[in-house]
Amino acid sequence: TQMSVEKSCGTITVNLKHNGKLAASVMGHNWVLAKDTDANDVAAKGLAAGLANNYVPAGDARVLASTKIIGGGESTSISFSTDSLSAGGKYIYVCTFPGHSFVMRGTLNVGA
Repeated sequence: TQMSVEKSCGTITVNLKHNGKLAASVMGHNWVLAKDTDANDVAAKGLAAGLANNYVPAGDARVLASTKIIGGGESTSISFSTDSLSAGGKYIYVCTFPGHSFVMRGTLNVGA
């Protein structure tokens, strides 16, 4: 999947809804944004961070934005500045819950 945004918009808000029924600890989902060259390693480090840290490596500057892990029937949002993004840059968003990052991913395209 793909999302597109203009850098000039200033702020992006991503809304994530989990349509399933299972708890976050069993089948959680999140949304984590990184440069395409960093996404796989960020996801791997997220596994080590564990559920208590939403499967996101704490303090990792390569994580440009992330939501918390949510379970079935839950929703969450994240708003972040486009200042950390470059027009034409390559960005990947992934779900870092164990086993999800290679299937649940997409591209964020940034225009001028």
